[in-house]
Amino acid sequence: MKYLVIYSFILFGLISCEQQVSKTHNVTEELTDNSVIEKEEQKDYKTLIKEDSIHISKAFDFPVGKPNANGYYNAQKFQENNHLGEDWNGVGGGNSDLGDPIYAIANGYISETKDYEGGWGNVIRIVHLYNNKLYESLYAHCDSILVESNRFIKKGEQIATIGNCNGAYYAHLHLEIRDDIDLDIGGGYSNETTGYLNPIEFITKNRN
Repeated sequence: MKYLVIYSFILFGLISCEQQVSKTHNVTEELTDNSVIEKEEQKDYKTLIKEDSIHISKAFDFPVGKPNANGYYNAQKFQENNHLGEDWNGVGGGNSDLGDPIYAIANGYISETKDYEGGWGNVIRIVHLYNNKLYESLYAHCDSILVESNRFIKKGEQIATIGNCNGAYYAHLHLEIRDDIDLDIGGGYSNETTGYLNPIEFITKNRN
């Protein structure tokens, strides 16, 4: 009887372990499947834009004061205070530029329009194909977003208005240009600049 009880206890333990292993295996398979699905759902932006070649980027302009940033100044430059973008303010200061238009800096594809809340607020992200390389422009703190994601856009089209992130700052546009389109939204500040470009230098170098 003693040995029967011990044997039953061991057998029960083995069955439980086997069920747990099977359960873990199923969860792993599920995660793997989800990863595959997410990877498959990622857009091939290069092919997408090439198929509608009129939206390949040929040149870049500034996002405010179309096309030369007239009436605006770069209030916080790239890497000033580890800034990963530029803050474009109206020369009138304060909230004088609140509601002013924001324009797409080049032809491209709108990959995201989203309210990230917090310090980001409303954000638009546009993917550009230029000289057969992908770039991304990011426009943050928008007061209103005038476009939808998953559509093409042309250089100079209005996409949004300048905001102040619900009063968190004086009104301005935070602009980033990235040469890695797979980066997360990020924090806006870092001394690690891999994947980020100096916007004013890039636009000036790649104008008409």
